[in-house]
Amino acid sequence: MGLTQSTLIQTLHRLGKSVFMGVALTFVLNGCNQRDSGADVVAEVNAHKITRSELDKAYQRESSGAPQSLPLDQERALRLRLVTQLIDSELYLQRASKQGILATDEAVNARVNQDRAPYTNEEFVKKLQDMGYTEDEYRREVRRRLIIEKLIGTEVENKISISDADIQDFYRRNQTQFNLAEPQYLLAQIFVNAHAVKAQGEIPGYQKIRMVHDRLESGGDFAELAQKYSDDLETGRDGGELPPLVESSLKESDPVNSKAILALEPNQYSKILKVMNPKTGALLGYRIVRLVAKQPAGQRNLSDPQVQQFIRNQLRKEREELLRNAYDAVVRDGAEVHNYYANQVLKGVEEK
Repeated sequence: MGLTQSTLIQTLHRLGKSVFMGVALTFVLNGCNQRDSGADVVAEVNAHKITRSELDKAYQRESSGAPQSLPLDQERALRLRLVTQLIDSELYLQRASKQGILATDEAVNARVNQDRAPYTNEEFVKKLQDMGYTEDEYRREVRRRLIIEKLIGTEVENKISISDADIQDFYRRNQTQFNLAEPQYLLAQIFVNAHAVKAQGEIPGYQKIRMVHDRLESGGDFAELAQKYSDDLETGRDGGELPPLVESSLKESDPVNSKAILALEPNQYSKILKVMNPKTGALLGYRIVRLVAKQPAGQRNLSDPQVQQFIRNQLRKEREELLRNAYDAVVRDGAEVHNYYANQVLKGVEEK
């Protein structure tokens, strides 16, 4: 039985796929046109052709961490998601072009240097090769990412505002949520994927997390280092912040490292911890965990700054998701999009 899209993504992540170059986008499949443009073109976006070679490169980069070839249905599911990603990226880039949104050479250089920082030059070139990039191709990819980030920041994120009245209303409607039956921990993490290929006798992922730990020891800011180096992009962009965990959930979710985490004092961070697959025992990566705060059991009041910040963050995430979905619909409105690969998948299934 084929994996669902969500399960497939999780599977690839568990297999050690690096999220080194990822940027979180909302990928919603457009309806496919019943025409078939031929073998060389998998989609069109306002007459811009997305070629099969582009899809093949994206597929190779996405599946490079898998130990073996995917079954046909899983390969098709991954390729279908990647075509949708390429379509959405092109829609964003076309919209950014119309608005004159660009990424400067200085910004591109800064981002590439940030990505390069944990590695020697030889290691970085090898990493790009493993991901299917030349250095020039990677710079072009970084430029596209920066343009899309700037577009979304301007047209979505900058429109979000949270008032004191919003926070008070949320607290009134969810007051029982802040009555803790047991202590609750506010944590942040910096997570680094393990990699299969060894360099100089050490796993590259460990080299990277050791570098991050050394910078923390030298007084580096945890949130800034999480944003720069964490391979968990979802938490990394928020400075590594994790959802609140009660003590029992923490012990259950991370039985191997929970003792070390529970021993932390507020603002302390852990030693380098291994992250293992609980089912197979395989090494997934490494992380450093920081205890932001420990909240005692009992009712938390709205006057508590941590309660206010939690509510503000929650409301921002909800509104960002709402506005992003609306924005994606607006971007697609009036665009001429043909997903030929989706049509090919339907035909392939029918012909089985």
